[in-house]
Amino acid sequence: MAQGVTALDDAPAPTPVIHKPHWKWLIVAYFYLGGISGASYAIAALANLVGGAENQRIVRAGRYLAFAALVPCPPLLILDLGRPERFLNMLRTVNPKSPMSLGSWGLTLFGGFAGATAFAQAANDGWLGYGWAARWARALPARAIGVTGTPVAFFVAGYGGVLLAATAVPLWSKNARLLGPLFLSSAMANASAAVSLVLLTDQAADDVHAARVERLERTAAVAELGMLLGSWVRLGETARPLRRGKLGALMTYGVVGAGIVAPLALHVAGARSRRGRAAGALLTLGGGFCLRTALLLGGRVSADDPAATFAITRAEPLTNALANEAGHRG
Repeated sequence: MAQGVTALDDAPAPTPVIHKPHWKWLIVAYFYLGGISGASYAIAALANLVGGAENQRIVRAGRYLAFAALVPCPPLLILDLGRPERFLNMLRTVNPKSPMSLGSWGLTLFGGFAGATAFAQAANDGWLGYGWAARWARALPARAIGVTGTPVAFFVAGYGGVLLAATAVPLWSKNARLLGPLFLSSAMANASAAVSLVLLTDQAADDVHAARVERLERTAAVAELGMLLGSWVRLGETARPLRRGKLGALMTYGVVGAGIVAPLALHVAGARSRRGRAAGALLTLGGGFCLRTALLLGGRVSADDPAATFAITRAEPLTNALANEAGHRG
């Protein structure tokens, strides 16, 4: 009996059916900062469009955050690719069927929008002096540029989910419809929290500015929680990597508990002090990083599980066969 148990324990692990992605911390950081950058840009553009002069402190914070969070993204992506020319090769053509191609072009195009609005803001704040460059920057139609770049900003904010959904990894592909919206709602919550932190350091910002951003943060957090619940239902047993072990604890306590529920509880409790606001914002930002970490590392675990892959590949032919049969009967 003991020999039988030993034989079972020494049995080789099942051979994976698909290759797991090599992505690790570089891509986690890339998704995280890219989401904050795109969502911060969108917040600034929309605040400038609907609020005008009353929202200028929010606009200012959003523009600077969008550019600051974007700067590390190309180096992170290039480091993950291994060689800079690989990134440049993806810019030679536009392939609408390739998420990597669309992402590279989206990041490049968004960089122009984010750089232009941050440059114009810096000129208006007097940071560029009074030379020809400052005069040229102040002449830029920053409001029009902000509105024009907003669709690209939303794409960049949710791009991580779109890219993951396009793979064959069961944890990601089975939840393809909700991954993009999940990343986007999380990015909006994270960017709102980041803008709140900047406003806390801005002596000219008042409680009205803070309340507006916090309201957006709450809305985005509720949407993120809804996407997560929908993902659990949609994934079923495929979500096992996110329900067990360290990744399960990270999702339960890091993402849902500390990243969503705790900040919402602080908002409901009326934590109006600077420390309370800062604590809620930092928890939201930490939860956003935990979400991307858990999803990325969980996908690697899911790719190593042949049963998860077979469960999806068996279901697709069966669904197609039933649909064809129904069509013939009709």
